[in-house]
Amino acid sequence: MRKTVIHTDGFEGFRKRALERARKLDRGEVLQPKHSVTLQPSAMKVLTHGRIRVFKCVRAKNGVSISSLASTLKRPREAVSRDVTALRKIGLVDVKYVANAGHGRISMVTPLVHKVLVEV
Repeated sequence: MRKTVIHTDGFEGFRKRALERARKLDRGEVLQPKHSVTLQPSAMKVLTHGRIRVFKCVRAKNGVSISSLASTLKRPREAVSRDVTALRKIGLVDVKYVANAGHGRISMVTPLVHKVLVEV
């Protein structure tokens, strides 16, 4: 299972982590692959309670339409769509448009990661 770490220390923290990884590589150490997202401290507002609920539901269903998410969470579709857009921008979910026989296209949301660890 892939683990995503969300850092909130901005560019300076990213620079320090990158240099430390480079030093380990220079010493010949084997690095474990990891997916990380670096946010500015003020960007933590992206992970609201509602968006965390949306992410958990997407992860549990491993692919679901925005309309189905809204129905499951008992929230307006527009609000869920905004939350999905925010989660997509930080790299936690992906949205693909698929054909919906006789009804045009439908937005399918899939998780890009299955576990998120937030370091503060």
